Amino acid sequence: MSPDDDSFRSRLTPATLARMARAVFSGGRHAVRDVEPDFWRNLRAELLAGRQWIDRVVVLTWAALTGLIVVGFTFLAEAAVHGFRQVEQWGPYGRYLPLVWTPALTVALLWWTRRFVPGTSGSGIPQVVRALEDDLHPAQAAWLVSLRTSLHKIGLVSGGLFAGLSIGREGPTVQVGAGVMVHAQRWLSPRSGIDAHDLMVAGAAAGIAAAFNTPLGGIVFALEQLTHRRGITHSSLVISSIVLAGLVAVSIFGNETYFGRLRVQHLSWSLLLPGLAVALVAGLAGGLFARLMVVSVRGLPDRFSRWKVTCPLRFAAACALAVAVIGIVTDGATAGAGYLTTRALLEGQGEVTSLYTLLKFCATWLSAWTGVPGGVFAPSLAIGAGIGHDVALFAGVGRQAAIPLIALGMVGFLAATTGGPITAFIIVMEMVSGQAMVLSLMACALLASATARLVTKPMYLELAALLPVPPRPADAASPDAQAKSPP
Repeated sequence: MSPDDDSFRSRLTPATLARMARAVFSGGRHAVRDVEPDFWRNLRAELLAGRQWIDRVVVLTWAALTGLIVVGFTFLAEAAVHGFRQVEQWGPYGRYLPLVWTPALTVALLWWTRRFVPGTSGSGIPQVVRALEDDLHPAQAAWLVSLRTSLHKIGLVSGGLFAGLSIGREGPTVQVGAGVMVHAQRWLSPRSGIDAHDLMVAGAAAGIAAAFNTPLGGIVFALEQLTHRRGITHSSLVISSIVLAGLVAVSIFGNETYFGRLRVQHLSWSLLLPGLAVALVAGLAGGLFARLMVVSVRGLPDRFSRWKVTCPLRFAAACALAVAVIGIVTDGATAGAGYLTTRALLEGQGEVTSLYTLLKFCATWLSAWTGVPGGVFAPSLAIGAGIGHDVALFAGVGRQAAIPLIALGMVGFLAATTGGPITAFIIVMEMVSGQAMVLSLMACALLASATARLVTKPMYLELAALLPVPPRPADAASPDAQAKSPP
């Protein structure tokens, strides 16, 4: 060892080593600041922004509350369907009791809707789409989406299911979720930057996520259906709210899919032509259904449209009577959303008549024509399942082999009706756990949606444009504005 080495070791004292460590640390810290000079400032501001954290907690709390309300809505709707089944079993003539029960309860529900909450009429998705328009005054948007409207919507839709109408609860959860979430705005600070638009988008998508137990489907629904004209300012907070509401539903219902787990065997080329036929038929039928929905609201210069305008309660009673007759013909298969029938078909155990699809189509359209609050999301899945089943029968495909065609019919008709192929594909894939059919479901949704566009425009945008809204508060005193106000 050389004298130079001994001299170097003698200078390595603890104080010298400490000074060297501080120099290295200081240099590393300055290097981090050189790479991201605002990092420490942003971190300090984030930690000191106490009110912003409170606002975020408020939004997430209301998101969890939205999930709980949708879960309660689900239980109430299922109880209403069970109650109608009990009505059908009253005495030896119970199956004919809906001929009186359904029209009477429908008239009562429509009277309440028109008298107290006209903003709840219909599905609920068009109301949210219209309320998201920037040209609406907050008071006008509140007429369509509010906590009061949401609570009435829950009761009225449950009443429609109790009456035996062919409606669903999944579409109305969009309006329910948006109304609950927008109520959180009054608890937010003025400088939070979270406006009613973001809250309504979060609530509407959270309703879908909780209703179908599909958080990813809720996110895609928000992006595809609710952000046509304006983006989401606080996208991370909105997505967190959607996921949280879905997790609330999962924690209560369990990590189960909506229709169970789809048993899909290896797809063969023999199903190519039947699958193509399902996509085309579902697209045309879904486009026709969407067109009928729009025409029913817009009206035509015919006797039925004039009757609906002059005598809405009698018209609703006549439509409800027709729905009751269809229910008797199908032994009650067309009443409600059609969940049990659709699930039985997907499990390869169900059997429906050759007229089930057509009758379910007519019953759903007539139920919507009454004006009673109710959705067409779930009934569309039932109609699509019927289309897949009918095509399989025509092609000579067995029950088990027909399961993929039934799933294709569901996604095809839903995509054609709603005008949202990506939403339909994601929701159906998650509902049936159909990851084995990802490409098939996506292709069917896109083809059916493109086919439907030959018949009609996107249904929800058309219905949203036809919604009547009250006049702006500043114009309420003018005679012209009062004449244009909804009944």
